[in-house]
Amino acid sequence: MLNIGCHLSISKGYESMGKDAIKIGANTFQFFTRNPRGSKAKAIDVDDVEKLKIILKENKFAPVIGHAPYTLNICSADERTREFALEVMEDDLKRMEYLPNNLYNFHPGSHVKQGVDIGIQYIIEALNKILKPEQTTLVLLETMSGKGTEVGRTFEELKQILDGVTLSDKMGVCLDTCHVYDAGYDIVNDLDGVLNEFDKIIGLNKLYAIHLNDSKNPFNSHKDRHENIGKGYIGNEAIFKIINHPLLYKLPFFLETPNDLSGHEEEIKLLRESYQN
Repeated sequence: MLNIGCHLSISKGYESMGKDAIKIGANTFQFFTRNPRGSKAKAIDVDDVEKLKIILKENKFAPVIGHAPYTLNICSADERTREFALEVMEDDLKRMEYLPNNLYNFHPGSHVKQGVDIGIQYIIEALNKILKPEQTTLVLLETMSGKGTEVGRTFEELKQILDGVTLSDKMGVCLDTCHVYDAGYDIVNDLDGVLNEFDKIIGLNKLYAIHLNDSKNPFNSHKDRHENIGKGYIGNEAIFKIINHPLLYKLPFFLETPNDLSGHEEEIKLLRESYQN
């Protein structure tokens, strides 16, 4: 079965996300742990979380993703900005344990002209402070498109972070199709080559999830603008190859396309019809 979902809003609660996922034919989903443009998070409603856990179990959901706010920059040049990001992520990981054995994804951040090596060192230091041996949540580094001074635009940069983290078994990667295409990895014409490179540098055993997005911009543009499935430069044919690839088809896929719930329902239907495993 194709494990596919989209980004859902936590504003109505945990159980509501599970019900919305089922309504659109999804069997996983992603959600922001708190305001994606800020830092506020609602207090955990344990009963609400328990209701979601029942939905996930009864409907055999794949792992879900909690996504860190976009505004965090854990490798900022500003010390207080780094401290704030660390505090938020540490709290997020505590909150994720109410939904054990799931995933937490974050953007590595921007080094803001300090140099990528300094940025990576800040990320490593933060992760070594907040990761705990007892946590059940896997923390995923997201592949980035390479705009500005983003860290994580290459597999080598992600590998450098992973190598520096002491609790490496708590870490993995989320591959974003729009981002890697924009970063210069040709998943349209050479998907096998890209996956071989990923395996050689990082290891496919570290790939836990895929953000499935088309791109509004052409190959190697170093932009970050997602497009609806089949409407961008990646296109349906390449997307269908990704979800059916023998090295990828068992992973959970998460749509971050610029759609409403009904649009995501249509995309999920299309992808399920194109799934051959």
